[in-house]
This record gives sequence, C-alpha cells and structure tokens, in this order.
Amino acid sequence: MGADHTRPAPSTPPRVRRILVATVVPLVLATVVAALVLWPWNAPEPDAGADVPRYHGTVTRVVTEPCPPAPESPEGTPQTGSGPCGTVGVRVDSGPRTGQQVETPIPDGPGAPTVEVGDEIILVELTDPADPTSSSWNIAEHQRGKPLIWLAVVFAAAIVAFGRWRGLAALAGLAASFAILLTFVLPGISAGRSPLLVAVVGAALIMFVVLYLTHGVNAQTSVAVLGTLGSLVLTGALGTVATAATHLTGFGSEDATTLSMFQADVDLHGLLLAGIIIGSLGVLDDVTVTQAATVTELAHANPGLSRLQLYRAATRVGRAHIASTVNTIVLAYAGASLPLLLLLTADSRGVSQILTSEFLAQEIVRSAVATLGLIAAVPLTTGLAALVTTAGRGDAAEDAEAAAPPTPPAARPAPDRAEALEALSAGRAGPTRNPEPSPAAHPGWPDPDRSTDSAW
Repeated sequence: MGADHTRPAPSTPPRVRRILVATVVPLVLATVVAALVLWPWNAPEPDAGADVPRYHGTVTRVVTEPCPPAPESPEGTPQTGSGPCGTVGVRVDSGPRTGQQVETPIPDGPGAPTVEVGDEIILVELTDPADPTSSSWNIAEHQRGKPLIWLAVVFAAAIVAFGRWRGLAALAGLAASFAILLTFVLPGISAGRSPLLVAVVGAALIMFVVLYLTHGVNAQTSVAVLGTLGSLVLTGALGTVATAATHLTGFGSEDATTLSMFQADVDLHGLLLAGIIIGSLGVLDDVTVTQAATVTELAHANPGLSRLQLYRAATRVGRAHIASTVNTIVLAYAGASLPLLLLLTADSRGVSQILTSEFLAQEIVRSAVATLGLIAAVPLTTGLAALVTTAGRGDAAEDAEAAAPPTPPAARPAPDRAEALEALSAGRAGPTRNPEPSPAAHPGWPDPDRSTDSAW
C-alpha cells in the first residue's frame, strides 16, 4: 500500500524528531492497549458439526443424455436450469474412499460448474437422514488451489523484481494487514464487539505496521501516519452522521441478510461503518504518503520556499491526485456492486425511488464518506508536513554556522593590471620590438588610474 519514494529524506533536526516521537509513540501505545481490550479472547469456535464432508476428486468420464420433459409451471414463475443431463464418473482422491470411483449427476442450475474429463473438482457426500447408510455424491465446484498458488507466486515475484527490497517490505506489510484482519477485526466483530471501534483500532494497527515497515521509520512517514489517523477518525465521524441521517440499517445486501440469519447479535449498522473505514484506509495511506513526500521533495529542491509556499505547491499536487482518486473510489464500489446495479436497472420503479432505496443509498453513502475523508487528508497531511519540514530551519542554520570552519584571513589584493604592465615594460633591457602603446591610443583600454577588477 502507498506510493514508493525511494530517495531518503533530508535529516530532521533533533528537536522536531523529539516532538514527533512524543506524538506518535503515545498513539501507538494507545492503539495497542485498545487492541488488547477489544481482542476476542473468548471468541466462539465455528460449529463444524453441520458441515457437509468435502473431498477432492478427478473427473474420469462424462455421459450426457436427453433431459426429461419439465413439468408445466404457472406463467411468471422463475425458470430453473434445463440441462445438461447425465452422469459424471469421478475418482475420489481424498478421504476414506480414496481411489474409488463414484457417480454424480452433471451439475445443473444457475452457477453450476461445467466439468470435463481430467478436471479436478470438489465432491460433497450427502447422507440420507432416514437411512445413514445411504449416501449420494454431488460436484460442488472446481479445485482452485493450484491456480491461486501460481497466481500468488507470479504476483509476489513481479513486486519483488520491480520494487526489490521495498517490494519485499510491501509484501510483508500486505501479509501483516491480512493477519490483523483475520485474527483481530473479523473475530472481534463476530464476538459481539462494536464493529466501529474494532474497525478504527484495526485500521490504526494496520496503518502503523504497514507504513513504517514499507516506508521506514522517519519524519516523513510519521507525518503520513498522523495524517492518515486523523483522516480515519474524520471518516468514521462522517460515516456515523451520514448513516444516521439516511436511516441506513445495514441490511443493504443479501450477504448482510444471510449473516443476520447465522449471527443475530452482529450489529449490521456498525458493520457498514466498519466496511467504510477499512475500505478507505488503502486509499488514504497512498494520498498521505504522497503528500508528505511531495513537501519533503519540494523543500529539498528549493530550501528557500516558505511554509506557505510549500503548502500551496504541495496542495496543487494533491488536487490532481484527488481528482483521479475520487473516480477510482466510485468505480471500485460500482465494480464490487455490479450485479446489484444490473438488478436495479431492471426495476420498474422510478429513478428517485431506486436511488433512495436501501441497496443503492448504502453504496452512495460509502462513496461520499470515503471521498470526503480523502479530501480532508490532503490539507491535513500537507499542513503537518510543511510544519515539520520548516520547523528546524533556524536551528539547522545555527548548527551549520557553529560547525563551519573559521574564516581564513582576507587574501592580499591583486595589484592593478596597468601598474603590472608598466613595471614589466620598465624592467626590460634595451629597445623593445613591440613598444607598449599608450592608453590614449586605444580609447577602449582602461584608465591606468582606475581599478579594473570588475572588468577583468
């Protein structure tokens, strides 16, 4: 996450470093303490008793046959899949029946996988509740482990090949982000903790680990950390106000409705806010790191720029960055909700009713709140970076003056050129072949009574 700025930043004066340490370290400690308080120590274990056994298998043959005629259904009834029909022979590759051949029906229905001979698939064994000795087999989906592993290897190799050590640090930061999400954020919300508090603390943990691991422990990164943290808090506050004003309940998707059936104690409204904060973090750290680096580079390129000039110049860069990032946020949310948008286009209701429905209003609030937090990150981070960059200029000048070597005594002034020429002419013995012409013969020559240091 975040932009890459490989050139090291100029050294920060000790007084500025002490101020940053005194500001950032308490925030880190407070985040760690909050994480320990909210940590799901007694999180309930998932109930695996109702899980259907799943085994690996390989398709050995596919036999198709005509489908039986479908019974007539009333007009307007949704049509189900009508083929293909037949059987699939599968060799079981795992479980107690490894090596045996089983038969399954050809997968049918919406989203059913299409299988061919040689495909590696996932089998499920369904047992008849009335007769536990009777069971049937069905194909659930394809095995995706190997393709995903190869994709992950190519992904990691490309990042390391291009970014080298910085790319390796970025991969470590990505692993840390997933670790925090899987061990703290998701279990904490499942355990009944406040989703908003868990999301803010989890996002802060991810921010501290990823930014310092990827960009190094320095003043520039500390400024980006403070800007990101302030923007996250503002995003959470804006999200709370916006969801309350629009009366969003969190039941804006089928996933949320399904989750409420399995875990009735989950706060879906807080889960909506948590999603906004976690989703905004990835874009926020990119903007804040870029703004902090921009101010540092401008100050390094032109040390004479004042604090206000640095702020204005870096803000112009931030405006261009925001203009492109806003479109990125909206398209990211639209891409994730594309099936929902297609469903709404087939709705017979008016446009105003569609836009104000729970489904679409939730996505509008997500995009608007994330964009407002992103816009606020630019002036906040740029102002902090300008303050930190210019804070130690007076001390640095005094230190440089004290460390400079003593000024040597003034050199003896060079003799006048006209006097030197006269001395050379007078010292020659005998007649000269080229007598020195007088200055009066050449009006362009300097007056011998006047210093010519500036001309020469």
